[in-house]
Amino acid sequence: MIEDATEDTMAEERKTPEVPEADPVTLPEAEVDPRDAEMLVLKEEAGRSKDQLLRTLAEMDNLRKRTEREKAEATLYAASNFARDILSISDNMDRALATAEADHLKEATEPVKNLVAGVEMTRRELLNVFERHGIKRVDPMGEKFDPHFHQAVYEVPTNEQPPGTVVQVMQAGFKIGERVLRPAMVGVAKAAG
Repeated sequence: MIEDATEDTMAEERKTPEVPEADPVTLPEAEVDPRDAEMLVLKEEAGRSKDQLLRTLAEMDNLRKRTEREKAEATLYAASNFARDILSISDNMDRALATAEADHLKEATEPVKNLVAGVEMTRRELLNVFERHGIKRVDPMGEKFDPHFHQAVYEVPTNEQPPGTVVQVMQAGFKIGERVLRPAMVGVAKAAG
């Protein structure tokens, strides 16, 4: 019997004692200081105000840049209608100079030669004024036809130039900045035959 008792005792010692489950520890609720809660609310409000301020500053900067860009464009393109009206004067000077060919000027009197020289100087000065105001002459002779800058009046059958090349300029075009003021009136090459 002693053997049985020792075996039972040893078996009990080998068993791990069962530990009863502990009750969850409940801490007394932390006392919330009203000043801490108020500081938290104020920090959130400050964060929102800072975000709103940064967004407003960014919008104001974008508005300033856009206004400057629009002002620059308005200044550049303000003269468009006036310039378009003046182009006919440039065209008339070109026509007058085209009729005064070099052969005719040899036989002309001194006053006629002076008149032609005066028309040439006036034309040059007009083109210089155009340049100062961002108006550029477009003379596309030999260039590839571009419908944004050229107006095809007719086609010329030829094998001397590749099809789609400007082979004759009837009237020069003009652009102001990057906008077309008036397209050039041109004759365009097409394949002969």
